[in-house]
Amino acid sequence: MTYMSYHPTDHLPDPETQPEFYRDVPAKRLIAWVIDAVFILALVVPAVVMTAFVGLFFLPVLFLMVGFVYRLATIAGGSATWGMRMMSIELRDAYGRRLDFGLALLHTLGYTVSMSLPLIQIVSIVLMLSSERRQGLTDMALGTAMVNRRA
Repeated sequence: MTYMSYHPTDHLPDPETQPEFYRDVPAKRLIAWVIDAVFILALVVPAVVMTAFVGLFFLPVLFLMVGFVYRLATIAGGSATWGMRMMSIELRDAYGRRLDFGLALLHTLGYTVSMSLPLIQIVSIVLMLSSERRQGLTDMALGTAMVNRRA
C-alpha cells in the first residue's frame, strides 16, 4: 500500500519549480499596504468632515471600520485590494482560485486581528519573510497565498 501525503496548498504554484509566483511578494505586500492606507485615509477624511469633525474623536475606530469594509469589498471583488492590484499581486486559496466572499471575510478578520496585536503581526511578518510561499499567519491558517499575477 502506498502512502500519499496531501498538503492543503498542493494546488498553489510550487515555490521550488515556479519561484516567479513568489518573487518579491513581501516587498510588494508592504508597498501595497502603504498604497491601501492612503486609499483608506482618502475615504476617512470625507467621513470626518461629514460628521462635523466629531469623527476625529473616534478616528482609530473609524479608520479600522473603513479599512475593514475596504479590504473586504476589494478582496471579495477581485482577490486583491487596489494596492495589491497596483503591485500585480493577488490572493489565491488553497486550490489556486480567487477568494470568495467567505474566505475574503475570514482573511480580513485575520488581518484585522493580527494588526491589532503587535506580537502576532511581528510573527506574521517573520513568516512572510521566511516561509517558502511567503505566507503570513492568516495565510497559513486559511491555506491562502499571495502570488504575483501572471503577465
